[in-house]
Amino acid sequence: MKKGILLLSFLTTAILANAQYKVVTLVESILPGGMGRSRMIEATSEADYNAFTTARTDGKDSKQGDIERGEIKIDGFRETKMLNFFSMVGINFQNIASNDAIIMSKLNEMDAQGYDLAFVTSGVESDAGKEDGQGIFITRLYFKKRK
Repeated sequence: MKKGILLLSFLTTAILANAQYKVVTLVESILPGGMGRSRMIEATSEADYNAFTTARTDGKDSKQGDIERGEIKIDGFRETKMLNFFSMVGINFQNIASNDAIIMSKLNEMDAQGYDLAFVTSGVESDAGKEDGQGIFITRLYFKKRK
């Protein structure tokens, strides 16, 4: 009986170990003149989404107000500096190529660690003109550990 439980425990651990995922987020500023901050972000701390999830019973009463924003924030993450898309004179192609080299380095590292790039999502909040002054290009890279 103990051998069966030990084997089941080992198989469960092996299955869970094979289903590891990582997310790397790229935030690239599209503010002119180097005013923005561009970064590659990777969490090094884990979080359990269940601790921040509530259920509505009547469709209206939400308990989300009981969850403090500070409880959700993790302390451990890696932050890699990247360059902004724009310089003072417009699009800076050298900055884009430099960011591509940094991203490629990360992709190669993840591959060497046994991760495959599963999928990519991206979005942009672009500068809406003279009065806006805001803009980022965000990309999320989702990796899955190879079996």
